[in-house]
Amino acid sequence: MRNSIEFIVHGKYALFTDPVTKIGGEKFTYQIPTYQALKGIVESIYWKPTIIWYIDEVKVMNAIQTEVKGLRPTKHHESSNELAYYTYLRNPSYQVRAHFEFNEHRPDLEHDRNENKHHNVAKRSVERGGRRDIYLGSRECQGYVEACEFGSGESYYDKYGEINFGSMFHGFNYPDETGRKELEARICIPVMKNGIIQFDRPEDCLTVRSIKEQELKAFMLGTNLKSVEEEYSEMFQGEVNK
Repeated sequence: MRNSIEFIVHGKYALFTDPVTKIGGEKFTYQIPTYQALKGIVESIYWKPTIIWYIDEVKVMNAIQTEVKGLRPTKHHESSNELAYYTYLRNPSYQVRAHFEFNEHRPDLEHDRNENKHHNVAKRSVERGGRRDIYLGSRECQGYVEACEFGSGESYYDKYGEINFGSMFHGFNYPDETGRKELEARICIPVMKNGIIQFDRPEDCLTVRSIKEQELKAFMLGTNLKSVEEEYSEMFQGEVNK
């Protein structure tokens, strides 16, 4: 796949919260990472508003196991605490393949569309474990990224056949990526075949729900955006000078 990166992300725990379970104050994780959670991890590795990352596939490496923990989070609109039970995934590990395409809804950033430099910076960022902290669905679940060849290594589900996970949250449609002044939520039905899940592209999701009106975020070079030329120069400065 053109402009793709491959990596493995792992940690002690993950919490890809099923929004249906949040109503009562408890949290229960989905069995697999959502498209949006994986996209967030990729964006923590490298992101610019010039590009949009697409998650092509994920390979579940370890057995899906859960662990319940009793926590005392702060009450909503109060300073006191209350007991709540969160259900986490234990020992999660996933191989991920993703690629980027230029954001056609940002013609104002057309000058920043240097495909080769974006791809090289992204690959180098993977080798460095990402540019920002990596979280597996929730801030208390630290994750770690390493470069790998997608499909290599043994998965617990290599010969498991097919598992249908039913309807689950796929991701958000942001105004920056759709051109519509609206925040939307997408729903999908992921199916895992021998450990590998191939996600639908966002525009192929059949169920989309509007959440609220939202404006496009403004980006200006030198103010809240650094060009890929600067990023590339800083990252490869030592090699360029050799």
